[in-house]
Amino acid sequence: MKADCSVFKIIITSLALLWALMGNLKPVWAQADTIRLQDKRLMTQVLQPGNRQYLVYFQMLKNKKNLRFWYWIRNTTIENRNGEKVFAINQHWFGSDTLAYRSVYSVNRTADFTPLYHAETINNKIKAYNWSADKIAGADSVKDNTAKNFSLAFKQPNFNWNLDIETFEMLPLAAGKTFVINFYDAGLAPPEYVTYKVTGSEVIATTNNDKVDCWKLFTESEYQGKHYTETYWISKKGHEFLKEEDAFDGGYRYKIKLPMMTPDLMKRFEQ
Repeated sequence: MKADCSVFKIIITSLALLWALMGNLKPVWAQADTIRLQDKRLMTQVLQPGNRQYLVYFQMLKNKKNLRFWYWIRNTTIENRNGEKVFAINQHWFGSDTLAYRSVYSVNRTADFTPLYHAETINNKIKAYNWSADKIAGADSVKDNTAKNFSLAFKQPNFNWNLDIETFEMLPLAAGKTFVINFYDAGLAPPEYVTYKVTGSEVIATTNNDKVDCWKLFTESEYQGKHYTETYWISKKGHEFLKEEDAFDGGYRYKIKLPMMTPDLMKRFEQ
């Protein structure tokens, strides 16, 4: 739950238990695939430019007459920055009032998804960072940057945790796979490795009851004695994030991709 509940991002190291199909049945532990920037294992060619919109809502089991809603817009473009191709990813989060609004802008190399720049605006306060392989630092060229004095050295390159969805779309997902990803949440605690497991596949129904076969990617954590889980549905054919379901203390959060016929709200705001 990147936008609302960072406790979902606590590292869990887990390995998948496999059973031999022949001979005496013995448990075999599958090796987790560690996803590091320097290994260039992300399939960056499958990350398609375009605008995607999602309905995000919370269901609290103790309150049976109320739901909390967000509207999430994520737009990816390929641009030229200082002579190299980059992914420029704009996110907008809308809630029921202006205080709920937030925007996120991230820049990553198209070659390997290396983070180069990241900025967030929440409650009209901006935090902007220049990101490199060995450190992240506040961007002193950005006006009114409240994170201008921030600096953190890295022991090794890492991925932008704000772009976890894009990262998942580029993973070489397959049955029985376990991935350990070196993520960092800009401006917060040091980077950490987070474990995600492919727990199976599921065919889900979309518009007009069209059936889409998806991989289910799962992660879990413990925080202050409470259990948290996240499950993502990524289409096998298009490598596209279509659905998410998170379970936490007393409630659930859902993200559902809206159909392409959904009006582009940002274009209308710009009119």
